[in-house]
This record gives sequence, C-alpha cells and structure tokens, in this order.
Amino acid sequence: MDIEDLLGASLATDEFKVAVRAYWEHKDTPAIQVVRHSPRVKVQRLLTQLLSAEPGLEVDAVVVDAVSGCSDYRGTLRVEARGASKVFNFVWDCQWRAREEGWTDYFGFPDQIRAAREFGWRCFARWDEAPESAPADLLLQAEAGSSVQWA
Repeated sequence: MDIEDLLGASLATDEFKVAVRAYWEHKDTPAIQVVRHSPRVKVQRLLTQLLSAEPGLEVDAVVVDAVSGCSDYRGTLRVEARGASKVFNFVWDCQWRAREEGWTDYFGFPDQIRAAREFGWRCFARWDEAPESAPADLLLQAEAGSSVQWA
C-alpha cells in the first residue's frame, strides 16, 4: 500500500492527513514533531507504520523521540488521538529483516541494503504500545533504545 491508500483507510483527522502529505513534500508541520534529528525517510517509514498498524486511531498529532543508526531507527512515538495519548515503542531494523529473510551480501553480512530497498517501512522488528501504567523511568529507557520488559 502507498501512503495515500493508508491515509484513505485511516481514521486519522483530516488535519493530520494534510500534515502527513506536507511532510512527504519535505515541509515541516506542527502536527509531526521530531524531538532530535532524524532522517526524513525514517520518520516517513514510522508514520507509514503508524497508519498501517493503527488505522482506527483518530490521530491529531505525533511526537517522535528516536535515534537513528546505520541499519536501525528506534525510540518512541507519542500519538495524540482525540484527547487521548498513546505511546508506541518501536525498532525499525533492516539488518534484522535481512537476517529474518536469510539474505547476505557479498561479504556474508546481513544484506540490509536489499532489505531496506525491498521491504521499506516493513522492517519493524518491534512495534508495541507502552502500558499506561509504565513508570516514567521505563519509558525513558525505552525512548533511549534500551531493552525494556513491561510487567
């Protein structure tokens, strides 16, 4: 599915849909806040995942707090949806996807370039909602990319 198909199937607000389209046109928007520098393509993959995985959310705005590595992008996505707030922990990792597919490059390493090219946004190794009762220190650990086990 492309972004227009996902937007059409989503219950996100019309204002958020306009913001997503603007973001795709390399325009910043208050409805999509990125706390620290992130490559635009990785934020686009994250927004695509949100719209695909959570089409029933009436999204008003999002705040991305993530770190970007060579083969990964990990952190939290805070979603404001009609007065409610949800936090999703995520890890997008094309190296993980390459290992899952059994793809290796010429040197025998996981072929993360092929995985990123062929799977694009579908390289999420982790996508889960943080429990509302999660202590703030656990949320901070998750936002920093640490492995956190929710009780």
